[in-house]
Amino acid sequence: MKKVLFLILTAIIMLPATAQTVDTISVYSPSMDKDIRTVVILPDGYDKGKDYPVVYLLHGHGGDHKDWINIKPDLPEAINRHNVIAVCPDCAVSWYWDSPVDSTLRYETFVSTELIKDIDSRYKTKADKSARAITGLSMGGQGGLWLGIRHQDTFGACGSTSGGVDIRPFPDNWHMKNSLGEYSEHPENWENHTIASQLYLVKPDLRIIFDCGTSDFFYDVNERLHNEMVYRNIKHDYISRPGGHYWSYWANSLDTQLLFFSKFFNGTLPW
Repeated sequence: MKKVLFLILTAIIMLPATAQTVDTISVYSPSMDKDIRTVVILPDGYDKGKDYPVVYLLHGHGGDHKDWINIKPDLPEAINRHNVIAVCPDCAVSWYWDSPVDSTLRYETFVSTELIKDIDSRYKTKADKSARAITGLSMGGQGGLWLGIRHQDTFGACGSTSGGVDIRPFPDNWHMKNSLGEYSEHPENWENHTIASQLYLVKPDLRIIFDCGTSDFFYDVNERLHNEMVYRNIKHDYISRPGGHYWSYWANSLDTQLLFFSKFFNGTLPW
């Protein structure tokens, strides 16, 4: 009996893995001369003979590379349903900018160039903007739109949930002055690093989705961004629903955005 049980257990252990893979890797940033921790989620049956689309997921202020896994424990299953790779870097409280006042903060360069290069060399990705999307929550929502709009040769789709899409009403919040300087002393930095100032860059083929809860403190700035995009005839999906600045909202929102990105990758978006 013991021998039979041993053989059964051995057979189970030797079966090929069928679960999603969650890796934590270190990615070196030449521009900042440091390693940055990054979570990578691979779909079930990850096949080195196939190239996969990639969704980059950015955390909020005070978060790190583990945020999205903590916020949405079923994220690996969601990634598997859409058959994509997810990448979640730890970008501190950078707001995903290259700081104009601190040359050691180069997170725009890191995400848009260094991280992309590392992931494309390390995993079986489809290395083209038609197979890359970027989004995030709160600070990361600002980052998703900032990087997506400013690097349309890299990302074909971008998004935000509960994003700080206009930073100007919040000059003393969330360590933004560490990257931009005091608003009273460097107003041009604040004007130039808000999403509205980048809308002139948007090309017709960029696919954009963003949303915000109606009781969120960022709701008004998201509404204004939506209205400005409508005025400029920038095609986008915008969703507002009851909810605030909390985990359950972001977990629900990500399901919608992953479906949007999956349709983008498959060429089935209606616009």
